[in-house]
Amino acid sequence: WILNEAPLWKQILSRSSRVMVLMISRRNYTIRSMKLSDAKLKRLIEEATVDAYNESEQRVGFLTMIADNLALPFATQILGVEVSVERVDLSAADAIVAICRRGRTRQAIPILELPLPRPAPRGAEWIEAYRRWMRGQ
Repeated sequence: WILNEAPLWKQILSRSSRVMVLMISRRNYTIRSMKLSDAKLKRLIEEATVDAYNESEQRVGFLTMIADNLALPFATQILGVEVSVERVDLSAADAIVAICRRGRTRQAIPILELPLPRPAPRGAEWIEAYRRWMRGQ
């Protein structure tokens, strides 16, 4: 390497870590932009799980609240490609997923990994409540 220049592996590492920081920053920006208080999130969690007896029923409660309140369809970007989020559903693994479409191709993306557009669509607070419930807080 040239004097006073970092080796190639360090340059690549520093670039990839910057990309990760940008990706994390964008995800956190979406969460912060909704400005949900802890009390509001707790109320939403309680509303979704009020008549549920176990985790599976609670998850279905969240699915129902997300499906009823999330403004669908909406556009978002996944890996730099614009997709349309058409609906939410349960996967075979009992996880809430967003059914995304681009052209004739459809893909199920875990709702917790779905990047939300800015501004977030109406009803996105239910996704944040589900995220909090999944973390057990």
